Amino acid sequence: MDDRTLNDLLRRFGLSDKEVDTYLSLLAHGEAKASTVADAAGVSKRYVYSVSESLAERGFVEVNDHVVPTTIRANPPDEVINRLRSDVDAIRPGLEERFSRVERQTEQFEVIKSRVTVIKRIRSLLADADSEVALSITADHLPEIRESLVEAVDRGVLVLLIVSDASGVPGGFDGELDGVASVVRTWGEAMPTLLTVDSAAGVVVPPELLRRSNTDRQAIHFSQEQLAPVIVGSFLGNYWPAADELATAAPAPLPAEYANFRHTVLQATLRLRAGETPRVTVGGRRTDDDESVEIVGRVVESKQGMVEPTTNEFPVEHSLVVETDDGETVTVGGQGAFVEDVEADLVRIEAEGAEGAEGDGSDDADE
Repeated sequence: MDDRTLNDLLRRFGLSDKEVDTYLSLLAHGEAKASTVADAAGVSKRYVYSVSESLAERGFVEVNDHVVPTTIRANPPDEVINRLRSDVDAIRPGLEERFSRVERQTEQFEVIKSRVTVIKRIRSLLADADSEVALSITADHLPEIRESLVEAVDRGVLVLLIVSDASGVPGGFDGELDGVASVVRTWGEAMPTLLTVDSAAGVVVPPELLRRSNTDRQAIHFSQEQLAPVIVGSFLGNYWPAADELATAAPAPLPAEYANFRHTVLQATLRLRAGETPRVTVGGRRTDDDESVEIVGRVVESKQGMVEPTTNEFPVEHSLVVETDDGETVTVGGQGAFVEDVEADLVRIEAEGAEGAEGDGSDDADE
């Protein structure tokens, strides 16, 4: 098998180009220091540490961090292949179950006529959320979905929550908002119940449907990737700025990786406001030439509208300003970015001076 075919096959198992290069370099060396692998694969030592953790989780390598300097050893190919085969066998039941529901899932719109069904749809969508939830719900109906929200937050989902019709809540919420969202805002008046999950699906519910049992108003459950971003834009642009910020969760523990860029921006913003200088490794593409790029550096500024005080110039602007280790200042945006220098696919956030960063001394014995 030639190298190109081998690289292509490894990428099918979710390895990036640089992960493939790093893994093949380790196979060639058997066991090596991070600096040796970095030179062979053409990447930084920091990236080797990061990639090695990912490869170790998937069973490709073993990181020997109990020795100085740290070494990385490629696991035997038979062991790796058996692990991959086991993973493939394990996902078969889940794939078959979802395939059996394909007819229902391909329906892009569903009309909902009852409050009970609306609540069921909201719970189901929250249970399926992988990365982001934007939700407005009345204070009266928050308890019915509270557990689903807490579970989403516990899974690491970004949850932006507006509790509407909140002016009549006697004595406040008395702990009902603990752990339900990344950021909570309140609106005193009634507003539509809006939900989008992972910018792919959601519901739109008129206030009357949840407030009265004898209304002829109807809700819409949609599964359309073209529509969901429009709903998110309306949520962030029209309703979110008008609501009052009530609670913000503490920053997530570091290191952390995010494919959802708004979550990246929120976490970086919370760290900046705590007086920290988070470091990021950004994988993505340059917006001027569409070339793949990886940048590493310090976050020096965020532009966002999720927490007060907001710093964005327009409602859906969420970006980071990164000072790279080469002294370059780069702006980073999320999916569809065109104003920023880089469109990010995946961002790893670390504390400044975290183990594995340049100059941390992990490889002093290499020099």
